[in-house]
Amino acid sequence: MIKKEKYSAAILVIGDEILSGRTQDTNSNYIAKEMEMIGINTTQIRVIPDEKNKIIDSVNELRAKNDYLFTTGGIGPTHDDITADSIAEALKVDLEINIEAYDVLEKYYKKIGSEFNDVRQRMARIPKGATLIENSISAAPGFKIENVFVFAGIPKIMKSMLEDSIKHLNKGKLMHTISIKVDAVEGDIAPVLKSLNDENENIKIGSYPFFNSNNDFGVSVVIRSIDKDFLILAEEKLKSYLSKNSFNFK
Repeated sequence: MIKKEKYSAAILVIGDEILSGRTQDTNSNYIAKEMEMIGINTTQIRVIPDEKNKIIDSVNELRAKNDYLFTTGGIGPTHDDITADSIAEALKVDLEINIEAYDVLEKYYKKIGSEFNDVRQRMARIPKGATLIENSISAAPGFKIENVFVFAGIPKIMKSMLEDSIKHLNKGKLMHTISIKVDAVEGDIAPVLKSLNDENENIKIGSYPFFNSNNDFGVSVVIRSIDKDFLILAEEKLKSYLSKNSFNFK
């Protein structure tokens, strides 16, 4: 991959349990925050069910549009864990027993005194050509193939896999952020925010109303850019406007 200033990533959360509300997704939030810290912009987070066609379609769409695709969920031992099967089909490669993964799992289950049965051996099925991602918690590996990183859905395990994967990622320029708290309703400052955002494509401005009590409300304005000079210029222009129009801010 050619080194560049900006890199993008998408996150694909796979699991019926997420869509039903039985399990809360915390993985995508964690991954997005980690990506921002190394200069990779998360462009999309998508949640889909354990359905092969939807997994295949989403994987092919998102990997084509982004530098990296991270998936979570669906690589366990049960019948509905079909992420590995689906990704192999999406990338048009065979799904096979990976000898390295098999050995790791066999040693793990022997160590804990549990049978390494046919069901557990399913977790050694890895798309041909993939590189394993270490699971320091429960041994069953994730995998990387092309620009797709496949993680477990259990948050603690996902975090260990992400930690093992970061070394494979190209880092972009870090995103710098400035936050300004304004005593105003959002509509009062919306025009100037739009003007500042439109005049410079190198910055992104978000506004987030807050209501803590009858006497404490306003808008948190967040300005983001990979270029500190553009960030400082936008901050100065906004503060100048707020001062001239008698808005309190901090």
